[in-house]
Amino acid sequence: MQPLRSSTAGEAPSGLPPGSPGPAAIQVSRIMRPDDANIAGNVHGGTILKMIEEAGAIISTRHCNSQSGERCIAALARVERTDFLSPMCIGDVAHVSAEITYTSKHSVEVQVHVHSENILTGAKKVTNKATLWYVPLSLHNVNKVLEVPPIQFAGKEQEEEGKRRYEEQKLERLETKERNGDIMLPVINPDRQRKEPFTVGFSQSSLIHLVGPSDCTMHGFVHGGVTMKLMDEVAGIVAARHCKTNIVTASVDAINFHEKIKKGSVLTISGRMTFTSNKSMEIEVFVDADPFVEEPQERYRAVSAFFTYVSLSKEGKPLPVPQLVVETEDERRRFEEGKSRYLQTKAKRQAEMQPLTQQ
Repeated sequence: MQPLRSSTAGEAPSGLPPGSPGPAAIQVSRIMRPDDANIAGNVHGGTILKMIEEAGAIISTRHCNSQSGERCIAALARVERTDFLSPMCIGDVAHVSAEITYTSKHSVEVQVHVHSENILTGAKKVTNKATLWYVPLSLHNVNKVLEVPPIQFAGKEQEEEGKRRYEEQKLERLETKERNGDIMLPVINPDRQRKEPFTVGFSQSSLIHLVGPSDCTMHGFVHGGVTMKLMDEVAGIVAARHCKTNIVTASVDAINFHEKIKKGSVLTISGRMTFTSNKSMEIEVFVDADPFVEEPQERYRAVSAFFTYVSLSKEGKPLPVPQLVVETEDERRRFEEGKSRYLQTKAKRQAEMQPLTQQ
């Protein structure tokens, strides 16, 4: 990332009194360039996810090293559901603000807000809100998780709310691990002439990536933002193959980082369509790692998530999405599970909007 500005705010974030351990807040800004966007000029969701993770990694690593003791780097463990509230375009400036909102003994919660600014008109808008969880890993022993310096809360209620979020994400991570046995065979140069349009097999896609030094932290393990950007690229290919229009990322369900990925590993990022509504597509993405360069071992599941995309016209208006054609019992089961997630999210969004309409 080539930041135009990176600063630490002079005041503590909301809810944290002055003098709290660790940095108050940070903001990183960068102008969006053509290589950040798709052919329609919309910035890739993966580019924004990468910026979000970089800001989270900076502030959480600073905080975890704010007291004397063993030095560490904060490693990304989970990203909660992230909605892309408004598209960002080439020439816009992205302002990414991050603050620490909760700490447990071994983890840090970072909340990030992204605003886009049109520097010609001065207009600004919120594009993303995200919550990330990090764990501090020792610089000398990557398998050693260190303790996190506590933050001071303005009141007991704020601390209890943070603890509730912490317990919820722990439970959801355990539930996600149950899906990790699901196999998605990589599809390299598939014979699409033999696959029916709008089927899972027609749009399913894979990407192979060799992890190099520029992808990694000082530990020699992949940055979470690099992985998320690759996942978004694969999900975008699946979505574009399905509807053959301009597509943009609408949201990302919780991204769980199950295992670390070491430099020299070969990643297989695989994506498949699981569900379509009238105007959205859900794509399941897995990241499998083959760490065969230094310490050969069996391929393992490193990351998993669900991405939601929408189809847009040349004018940027939402288009109807061709309905997914399911052919097997497994595809039908995944479709119903995706439908359940879609309806739950829709109900939650309506419940959040109701108090606003009553004001």
